[in-house]
Amino acid sequence: MRYAKKFKMIPLVRPYLTGNELRYAQECIQTGWISSLGKFVAKFEEDFSDFCGCRYGISTCNGTAALHLALRVLGIGKNDEVIVPDLTFIATANAVSYLGARPVFVDSEMTTWNMDPLQIESKITPKTKAIIVVHLYGHPAQMDIILEIARRHNLYVIEDACEAHGALYKVKKIGSIGHLGVFSFYGNKIITTGEGGMIVANNKKFADRAKFLRDHAMSKKKRYFHSEIGFNYRITNIQAAIGSAQLENIHYFIREKIKIAKLYNMMLANVQGITLPPKEEWAKSVYWLYSILVNNGRRDNLMMRLKDCGIETRPFFIPLHRLPPYRLKERFPISDKLSRDGISLPSFVGIKKTEVKYICGKIKNILVKG
Repeated sequence: MRYAKKFKMIPLVRPYLTGNELRYAQECIQTGWISSLGKFVAKFEEDFSDFCGCRYGISTCNGTAALHLALRVLGIGKNDEVIVPDLTFIATANAVSYLGARPVFVDSEMTTWNMDPLQIESKITPKTKAIIVVHLYGHPAQMDIILEIARRHNLYVIEDACEAHGALYKVKKIGSIGHLGVFSFYGNKIITTGEGGMIVANNKKFADRAKFLRDHAMSKKKRYFHSEIGFNYRITNIQAAIGSAQLENIHYFIREKIKIAKLYNMMLANVQGITLPPKEEWAKSVYWLYSILVNNGRRDNLMMRLKDCGIETRPFFIPLHRLPPYRLKERFPISDKLSRDGISLPSFVGIKKTEVKYICGKIKNILVKG
């Protein structure tokens, strides 16, 4: 009997909402504080920025808004260039394009699957103003090299940490290393508010500017006076309440993510044709998704066969240079390979050990026995 008939589909992701989420959300409803005003907004910002080792947190309605806002805070505008990895979710590039700037793509490296720092300088021009570093699938990028390049060329560094809550680069929390860090709390992230985002910063000027622009650029001294065009990027009190409850359990979530990854690594270690996820000595990955490479062009068949077995999977992102809004003839061989071979497996907090064993057993049967 196939797993899909005996049980429900094993999903790729599932939010883990077993703490104070309902109690805090009910408090918002019972007190009437359901919009962007209310105690949980400030609480979530303070607690999350503290978790990241940063002085300030500026919540937003989603991670893309946080990226857009961060770029605006740093003064990125029309005809500027911002360096971004070729292999990332399209929001990273879109946030640049919203401002009339141009995203400039850098190929990946095989060791971490992140932007190859050795290729960055060749993409810098007089128009370059910033680098957005994405910590792909929860594994940190090589920040020291990137920061040194940015310092030499007087560039800002934004960390797109939407997939890496709690990851470490050496001893530093991801998001606290660049000029600004950006997070997402979408439903599939390590902690979630349904939709939501956050900018973290240590620079008060940047933080104040972000808070100002986030709320329609409205004056604090004179209500309904707007000195420039701002945005409605506020998070709601209910979302922040859920985020506060999620944050209370974030250390547990990260431990579970790492435990699940270790279980997968052990069970798939000797399967020919599989490359396990990156694990550099200087980094602590949080394995947002447990992701592997399936070589020899067998990825798509494996995904189809796993679906028939009741197992949801997901391919890697399509490289930005292959998407219609950003299509280029330039070659990006590593990001192409990662996208072609990459597959993410179910690894949500709460997945059972028996389910991981079942998934690994099916992978072995499909790849080894055919």
